[in-house]
Amino acid sequence: ELQLVESGGGLVQAGRSLRLSCAASGLRFDDFAIGWFRQAPGKERQGVSCINNKFGSTFYTNSVKGRSTISSDNAKNTVYLEINNLKPGDTAVYYCAAFPSGYGCPPSSFFDGEAYGEYYWGKGTLVTVSS
Repeated sequence: ELQLVESGGGLVQAGRSLRLSCAASGLRFDDFAIGWFRQAPGKERQGVSCINNKFGSTFYTNSVKGRSTISSDNAKNTVYLEINNLKPGDTAVYYCAAFPSGYGCPPSSFFDGEAYGEYYWGKGTLVTVSS
């Protein structure tokens, strides 16, 4: 059974950093890419970053570009997203999702807001950034 479990969220002051973890089981990183999405209160879900080990690609949306790093530890089957210089606008529930590597990185769901096809989701971890 494919499972994703996020951790690392919490309450943090603006300007600080957080590293989110997505522990995956039941999948191979060669077959699935991992994406981070977030949903702020009252807003639509948006893609944040993804990593596709099969094709050696990563992607960051403009909202986190230049202050975030996505990485994977294949031995631990875990993907990390580190966000530096956090801003109140980063406050959201962060979800990781697995999707077939063939969907690319970024997948279309990063842009059209709809995750059509084969997606597996974690339950999310809350990040709250105070000013």
